[in-house]
Amino acid sequence: MNNQKRIVVLDTETTGINKKELPHINHRIIEIGAVEIINRRFTGNNFHVYIRPNRSIDPEALKIHGITDDFLLKKPLFKDIAENFLNYIKNSQLVIHNASFDLGFINQELIIWNKKIEKIDTICSIIDTLKIARKLFPGKKNTLDALCVRYKINKSHRNLHSAILDSYLLGKLYLLMTGGQDCMFSYDTINDKKFLAKSQKIDRLKKFSLRILRSTEEEINSHKKYLEYMKKNSQCLWK
Repeated sequence: MNNQKRIVVLDTETTGINKKELPHINHRIIEIGAVEIINRRFTGNNFHVYIRPNRSIDPEALKIHGITDDFLLKKPLFKDIAENFLNYIKNSQLVIHNASFDLGFINQELIIWNKKIEKIDTICSIIDTLKIARKLFPGKKNTLDALCVRYKINKSHRNLHSAILDSYLLGKLYLLMTGGQDCMFSYDTINDKKFLAKSQKIDRLKKFSLRILRSTEEEINSHKKYLEYMKKNSQCLWK
């Protein structure tokens, strides 16, 4: 494999952000998603993990990604996945949207895990798609959502933020932004659908659990009486 042509598109979700200059301070990573692209082709060799942060998730962040504290209770700690993660991204070009944000969180996790570890940008080269977008579209909104609309990338399946799904969308976006229109049609469309289906399944697992409230016997009897009343005084079509 020619590592020079190996690209890993990466995204993270977190417990929240500090509104000061260093958003990662006092917050932790809860999801890492990454997809591999070799020779401008999605390979299907992806990396995806949820992480237990050992702190609560801010309400504002919960609204964005829908990942709950309960969902993460039995997930691994960062130290449990760190070796696999570093091996996966080693010697690749990391493509990240607003790279300083994700790198700040990842480097913080590495310091907590092993204070002697090198920073990510010393073992990988970094490509920031936000910087590319700002050069291509100066003065315009260049969020992932806005760019997907601009490049007509279907994101109808993206109800909430998801690190693995956002990495996939960013991968498609990066290939288009760097002149690879053929990439949109060259990979297998069936595999594309499988990826989205899998992402949707993962997404559903982390959403809020909806409680099913059963009617009480008193409520059922009251409802029956009301239907009888409706039947006598008008047409009751649903009884």
